[in-house]
Amino acid sequence: MNELILIVDDEETLIKGLRLSLQQAGYRVISATDGPTGLQMALSEKPDLVILDVMLPGLDGFEVCRQLRQQSVVPIIMLTARSDDIDVIVGLELGADDYVTKPFNSRELLARVKAILRRISRQQEQQQDTIQAGDLEISLGRRRVTLAGQVIALTPKELDILAFLASHPERVFSREQILNAVWGYDFFGGQRAVDVHIRRIREKIEGHEGQPRYLHTSWGKGYYFAYVP
Repeated sequence: MNELILIVDDEETLIKGLRLSLQQAGYRVISATDGPTGLQMALSEKPDLVILDVMLPGLDGFEVCRQLRQQSVVPIIMLTARSDDIDVIVGLELGADDYVTKPFNSRELLARVKAILRRISRQQEQQQDTIQAGDLEISLGRRRVTLAGQVIALTPKELDILAFLASHPERVFSREQILNAVWGYDFFGGQRAVDVHIRRIREKIEGHEGQPRYLHTSWGKGYYFAYVP
């Protein structure tokens, strides 16, 4: 283990409890109590995962997530005291990987941290390093996607979904199957999260709206990957 986790939250008690749980699990932990400091630490300290509260002084968590995503693909778990669907969608739109509502069980959050980091580690060790489909190239080991030679800025979860579907071309997967394969647990955002991520991936890799070349919808069933020249 020994991965570095950054906690950004203005509740000192919450940070103390999470720090203890994470350190007992073998992780290194750093923390910040406001948005600007959290953003600076995320960029300078290069953590392996960020736990990011929505309500922060200076910059709120959404803005921290937005700015961080412009420069980093570090996995982000967002925390919120609200359970509104709109918060979930906004967080996903900005590139968050997961969403946990307060109050939460620290063991549940720890399980999600482990699942995300374990999945990234497995992907980096996969035998098949590159998937090529037309101008689209997915490098699993380097966790990089290029289109016609240009690097495409996908979030970690967007890359996970694209890599999963591309690894099983022309096979239709339901939203629930994608959730189980990519998240590996009961994600708070539910199946709507899959739709949000698919739409975001399409915006980044498809040339013409309504004429997908890579990610396709099987109406009433789910999504599949197939290259259409």
